[in-house]
Amino acid sequence: MSLFDHKVSELHELLHKKEITSSDLVSESYKRINEVDGKVQAFLTLDEENARAAAKKIDEKLAADEGKGLLFGMPIGVKDNIVTKGLRTTCASKILENFDPIYDATVVNKLTDAETITIGKLNMDEFAMGSSNENSGFQATRNPWNLETVPGGSSGGSAASVAAGEVLFSLGSDTGGSIRQPASFCGVVGLKPTYGRVSRFGLVAFASSLDQIGPITRTVEDNAYLLQAISGVDPMDSTSANVSVPNFAESLTGDVKGLKIAVPKEYLGEGVQEEVRQSVLDSLKVLEKLGATWEEVSLPHSKYALATYYLLSSSEASANLSRFDGVRYGYRTEQPENLIDLYKKSRSEGFGDEVKRRIMLGTFALSSGYYDAYYKKAQKVRTLIKKDFEDVFAKYDVIIGPTTPTPAFKLGEKIDDPLTMYANDILTIPVNLAGVPGISVPCGFSNGLPLGLQIIGKHFDESTVYRVAHAFEQATDFHKQKPEL
Repeated sequence: MSLFDHKVSELHELLHKKEITSSDLVSESYKRINEVDGKVQAFLTLDEENARAAAKKIDEKLAADEGKGLLFGMPIGVKDNIVTKGLRTTCASKILENFDPIYDATVVNKLTDAETITIGKLNMDEFAMGSSNENSGFQATRNPWNLETVPGGSSGGSAASVAAGEVLFSLGSDTGGSIRQPASFCGVVGLKPTYGRVSRFGLVAFASSLDQIGPITRTVEDNAYLLQAISGVDPMDSTSANVSVPNFAESLTGDVKGLKIAVPKEYLGEGVQEEVRQSVLDSLKVLEKLGATWEEVSLPHSKYALATYYLLSSSEASANLSRFDGVRYGYRTEQPENLIDLYKKSRSEGFGDEVKRRIMLGTFALSSGYYDAYYKKAQKVRTLIKKDFEDVFAKYDVIIGPTTPTPAFKLGEKIDDPLTMYANDILTIPVNLAGVPGISVPCGFSNGLPLGLQIIGKHFDESTVYRVAHAFEQATDFHKQKPEL
């Protein structure tokens, strides 16, 4: 039995009883990485020397009966678009291949305060643009449940590392489903918090009005602890919200009696595989037995979410990625003829195809003569999508549906068909457009591949989302199943 089969609270107890050490946990992590990461390819950069040194310091504190936090001494993986001081941060892009940041992201500072230990940086789709992790500039991460399938994206490395038992938990980022979709594909728990709940300072921007950092874990309880550690207002991020951070673990009561669930008919309609649909209906029966009630509702503007998202996110990406110009940092082409040539060649040689595709789409949508027709209209539709959620939440506590329309697909299956690949995020994208929280928890299997149940809550009501997710998790055993690597 691996130490990582325990929950965080159990490991915390074992540490304080001095039955294990933090060094044991770190050794377990690197041992597992050595065993399986050649197949899974979740990590881009490892930080073994610093991690072992940090574990040694924590063991000294334990010996002196110091160290109180629940995450104290726990190993974690960090997605490679979250900057880490002195530890290479590439966004899985050739353009940042040798970038060593000079500061830590706010979430990394918070993890340092909680005394977690960073094991390394995790693979992703380049600049978080993708749904399969095949857009990485360095390697394609594989799904631990079936190495011929994708782990999802863009936080594919973050989800695969947790599913493969390489780390206890990880941080990902979610712009249109990039935490929840890979969590669903890899059979783990992934939460996108409310926009503004977690600071984005130090997250390399893709689409600033949509990006949100969140936790990927084995259990709902662990997820609540990790969110607790990284949440809160940040003076370095003007979009972080000055709202109180509740004790999320207190909501894990298992009690959902009287809870009202909305199930959008659009989330179980065309394109959703029958086994996925059935797993959601079975999950609703579990929650009914626990005392919750559900009704079918409509989110009528959901059908416009995909087009709205790709216009807005690509527009923001074209502006955000203009800073990578070959001048100040990152990749620079050799022997350019002039300044314009330097810009053109550095960007065309440094960026991958998907990033270029989205920069061009965004630049077009923002260009003179097209701005009103595309970008402005998309912003108006975004407001309608947000209002759909508000209308439903006026009568219901949570919204439930599948996380993805299908289980994980094969590597290479959709890489040449961007539109089919984009449609994979159709059920997660509306949550980002509305800025509300959503979680994916394991809810079944299809041909040996995990399926995810998505639970969506009101703004800043992660507590209710956790309450429902935890009650469902305790009533089922999908989260106990592990891939055999």
